[in-house]
Amino acid sequence: MDVDPRRLAVLLAIQRAGGVLAAADTLRISPSAVSQQIARLEAETGVRVLDRRPTGAVLTAAGHVLAEAGERIESELTDVRRTLAALEGDVAGTVVVGAFQTVIRAVLVPMLLDLPRTLPGVELVVRETSPEGGQRALRTAAVDLLVLEADAQGEAPTPRGVRDVPFLDEPWIAVLPAGLTPPSTLVDLAGHTWLGVEPGTAAARAVERVARTLGTVPETAHRYADFDVAIALVAAGLGIALLPSLALQRVLPDGVQAVAVPGLGSRRLVVRHRVTRKEPRPEVLAVLEQIVEVAGALELA
Repeated sequence: MDVDPRRLAVLLAIQRAGGVLAAADTLRISPSAVSQQIARLEAETGVRVLDRRPTGAVLTAAGHVLAEAGERIESELTDVRRTLAALEGDVAGTVVVGAFQTVIRAVLVPMLLDLPRTLPGVELVVRETSPEGGQRALRTAAVDLLVLEADAQGEAPTPRGVRDVPFLDEPWIAVLPAGLTPPSTLVDLAGHTWLGVEPGTAAARAVERVARTLGTVPETAHRYADFDVAIALVAAGLGIALLPSLALQRVLPDGVQAVAVPGLGSRRLVVRHRVTRKEPRPEVLAVLEQIVEVAGALELA
């Protein structure tokens, strides 16, 4: 049996993505090209690898066996690329990044998908973490890079022994129930019921700053830490909120409007790393450069 390993990669993409159409999006080829590769794989192996149903295509038992073989080949090729990169003097090693939801979704996941091409010798490990837990992990070397947020108009000094590298300033956006008149100035935000924000977060500091500018203490109802929770509360008409642009990259639910209002300021994102005689390592700096590059290409509101 003579099997082209590239067809196994297509089958593996179908298994991971959950169907032919989704696999085509992942592989950036047409659905017909995916189907052609599967037809040729079935001809080469003499077995049916997909069970085509009205709800979509799923792998047969034989398809699962071949997909597992494709996964082993993929893993071995990744190891080979890392070894070759090390031999050529390119950076190689494992880099652990601690971050939170919006940065993981908008920056780190795209990086992970492209890393075999951009940094073949580097393994990137992402850990979702809180600022407090992340800073403990950075001190104990459990993470190499830590993403932190700050209200750009009220930054705190950087502790000794670490360095902060700013990589994105994203605007704060007013998020309101759709039935309210869209604000055009900060004054238009006064008098509304606000959603409370978890203390100590950049969003909480931004709300406090805006309140001081307005000379008022906003009436608050409920409290959120997760931005998706805030959007759900706004959609229910329970208050208004300030959210960073990255939290609004997906389609908003019905009943929610997002408005850029002059004077709201921005959220600053920084990457923190240790500074010692041996740190940061070359691979850590390489990943840091990638984070800056990917973030710089984002389209923000």
